[in-house]
Amino acid sequence: MISLFFIPLIIMNVGLVTTPWMLFGMYMISGLGMTGIGMGVMHDALHGSYSNKNSINKWIGYSINLIGANAAVWKIQHNVLHHTYTNIEGADDDINMPFFLRFSPNTKYHYVHKFQHIYVWFFYGFLTLIWVTVKDFVRIPRYKKMGFFTEKHEAKKQLFKTVLLKVMYYSYSLIIPLIVVPLAPWLIIVAFLAMHFMTGLFISIVFQTAHVMPSSDFPMPDEEGMIHDDWSVHQLATTSNYAPNSRLFSWFIGGLNYQVEHHLLPNVCHIHYKKLSVIVSDTAEKYGIPYHTKRTFVAAILDHFRMMRSLGVKTVTA
Repeated sequence: MISLFFIPLIIMNVGLVTTPWMLFGMYMISGLGMTGIGMGVMHDALHGSYSNKNSINKWIGYSINLIGANAAVWKIQHNVLHHTYTNIEGADDDINMPFFLRFSPNTKYHYVHKFQHIYVWFFYGFLTLIWVTVKDFVRIPRYKKMGFFTEKHEAKKQLFKTVLLKVMYYSYSLIIPLIVVPLAPWLIIVAFLAMHFMTGLFISIVFQTAHVMPSSDFPMPDEEGMIHDDWSVHQLATTSNYAPNSRLFSWFIGGLNYQVEHHLLPNVCHIHYKKLSVIVSDTAEKYGIPYHTKRTFVAAILDHFRMMRSLGVKTVTA
């Protein structure tokens, strides 16, 4: 996946791309590599499940830095906030969205939400572009206020590191191609944006079809800030699988079609999820706990569409 990401960029950066078709082809192939890094490489590594050696997980996890993001910020957002507080309004950063998107029935309703099932796909396409441009700069001060960066000057170090990572990423993914590729600058920028739109759309759909679904629970804490469900039951109630029989698809997305197993056992490598799913589903059935799964990815997307439409209705409440 790292080669799939880098080799097309190298081909562009040494001036071998001379036609629009080659340009768009190289960027799209690179986008597939970026997608693979995000879902099948760094995801396991930053969970500590790529290898049983911490040093390998550390260095493989740095692959997220190659695509312009900050590994330390991602671990807080995903490993801590999303996995601990799945689908809890205000705590799970994966459902904390701008006002024009409503991913939880507990989020304040605005009239614009009535149309979100139509326009949400457009904004999904900008996920990775926002991620490699501004997202880390917004999250670092916020996470500092939340008490995650406790060492002296740690937040400043992460900000400085983030600037360097983004300068590095934009240099070899856009600036150098603008200099060496003998095509119109606007065409290169459009191809770059097309790569990110494809990548962002796909990654967004893969993750959101696991949690923002008609079958998903969106629990709220009580007055003391407590969620009274058992943590493992909470994960089963807020998470959904899809396409369990598609081996190639599962390989490409790093086993994220088995989100239930991933949320229960995030420190286990995704190559084991398929076998684990049999144990988990049987255990859930034995104790009367919901185990949500859709037969295909398309079915999951359709259900997500229905969920976004239902969340666009004011009467939907917790």
